[in-house]
Amino acid sequence: MTATRIFFAAAAFASLTTAPGAATAQRLPADTPKSFTPVRTAFDFDKREVEIAMRDGVKLHTVIFTPRGLSAPAPLLLTRTPYDADARGRGSSPKLGATLPSADDVVAVSGYIRVYQDVRGKHGSEGDYVVNRPWRGALNPTKTDHSTDTYDTIAWLVKNVRGNNGRVGTIGTSYDGFTTLMSLIGSHPALRAAVPINPMVDGWMGDDWFHGGAFRQTMAPWIYEQTATRKNEEKWWSGTHDDYDRYLRWGSAGAMGREMGMEQLGFWKKLTEHPNYDGWWQAQAVDRKLAAEPLRAAVLMIHGLFDQEDIHGPMRAYQALEAKDANNDRVFLAMGPWAHGGSNRDGRSLGAIRFAGDTGLQFRREVLQPFLDQYLKGEADARLAPVLAYETGADVWHRYDRWAAASATRPYYLRPNGGLGFGQSANVAAPASFVSDPARPVPFIPRPVLGEDNEAWRPWLVSDQRHASARPDVLVFMSEPLTAPLRIAGTPFANLTAATTGEDADWVVKLIDVYPDEVAAQPELGGYQLMVSGDILRGRFRDDPAKPVHAVPGQPHRYRFALPTVHHTFQPGHRVMVQIQSSWFPLYDRNPQTWVENIFFAPASAYKAQTHSVSVSGANASFIELPVVGEAR
Repeated sequence: MTATRIFFAAAAFASLTTAPGAATAQRLPADTPKSFTPVRTAFDFDKREVEIAMRDGVKLHTVIFTPRGLSAPAPLLLTRTPYDADARGRGSSPKLGATLPSADDVVAVSGYIRVYQDVRGKHGSEGDYVVNRPWRGALNPTKTDHSTDTYDTIAWLVKNVRGNNGRVGTIGTSYDGFTTLMSLIGSHPALRAAVPINPMVDGWMGDDWFHGGAFRQTMAPWIYEQTATRKNEEKWWSGTHDDYDRYLRWGSAGAMGREMGMEQLGFWKKLTEHPNYDGWWQAQAVDRKLAAEPLRAAVLMIHGLFDQEDIHGPMRAYQALEAKDANNDRVFLAMGPWAHGGSNRDGRSLGAIRFAGDTGLQFRREVLQPFLDQYLKGEADARLAPVLAYETGADVWHRYDRWAAASATRPYYLRPNGGLGFGQSANVAAPASFVSDPARPVPFIPRPVLGEDNEAWRPWLVSDQRHASARPDVLVFMSEPLTAPLRIAGTPFANLTAATTGEDADWVVKLIDVYPDEVAAQPELGGYQLMVSGDILRGRFRDDPAKPVHAVPGQPHRYRFALPTVHHTFQPGHRVMVQIQSSWFPLYDRNPQTWVENIFFAPASAYKAQTHSVSVSGANASFIELPVVGEAR
């Protein structure tokens, strides 16, 4: 095209764009108004969002649900959470009972003002987020912590929320259970009741981050998503279907962190810098702090017998609080056949295991609601049992004055040739041995391992253990079929006399109820291997969790460690089984089995197959201390 033609074409286009009327064209009105006011006359509740200033000026986002038509002043029930307060009330129903989470199905319709608050630094709240923010002191030089934030929040709520009766309760599950426990420290006078449900208490001893010194590396996605951004906008990514393959390919947990960019995350750096139970961990153990606090409010502690995330902390916190309850009328324990948060949901079953009715709803109606009504509404004494505990195997609830039901333990011995029972074998036998190869770790559930967001994660503690008992790197000891019920209640202890050809080893001990070959009422349970209790100890911590020590190759050492609380009956015709292994992968990171100072950063060359052996006869025979109730045969 010539320059002349280009000129005339441009001129023609300009004339079109400046045609008559173009300068005065009308704007097409938007269908969306500049502001919109919802009409909620049909609702049975009012919702209010406020920003409450703490003593340091930081404002915390708070959502308040107040039932309409209250006939009397109502108590306030508060949950402080890092999981988005706004998400707790996003239902589309005009009914409060259908709007709030399922855990609130009872209190939502019984006259409580329900309050949710984002902890500082998360979602709608200002400030900086610190995982399990320590209380003021050596690890927290600021003027604020979860206790002060709860205190300041309660002070504001009592003063500014219309229709409240001046009494406040705190309630929450998991992390929200941790903040509930923190509300008891230096508590506000208006705090009358607290309900910690499966709370995080001690992250090293046996809750989210470690068990017996072994790192729970499948919690890494939570750390990644929870701390990378304020609103959890950065999501954990994966390029494999089976997490077993992915974690094995990474090698160490530290290598995983490097590939995922987690070295930018403050909490991840703290974890990897503190692999031992040093002063940093000890200063954050909530049960230790509670033991030094006066008991001001009534407490209802909730524990799940099959809690796959925080099975350690609730019982430790309960023991710390119960020791202060001189009259045995202020601290209560409810123990159910639940996974993490299971008391908040339908409790008829867990995995393949069925229970006697909806145990979750039974608890919420018959224990939680009366407890809250008594201490927050001032209603008559609910006459709750100090301890309400579900007995698995027998499928009945028990009421106790105190826990535990068993006052002593009896040794249940590992025997030669895979035997198991009360009383040592008279036969002298070589130790039972197996080869533990870090290149082929024992999976904690049958593969594929699909991560913690799939349906296998919640019930994994009751998953059938036959997948493990069939492996050559898992020792199996089993009793004869029982001729009478064997009832246990309390804390079992593993007592191993064991050796390794390496310099370190992990020891996994599982106490299992083996069902008869045929179960008429539920055929799929024929031969089922139900883990009643099980846990792991990183061998280097056999003497002191704060001071790791080498294993002397070939020399037997004593390993004694507690297993999670049990309340179970092995029925006649069932067998008792104990499984022993040295990996539980990828839930726990692998032990290299050679000595490295910090297993987070173990090089690939450190991972070596080793032979482990367990004594089964003589003075050093290994055994399980069973908390037996009544006579056992």
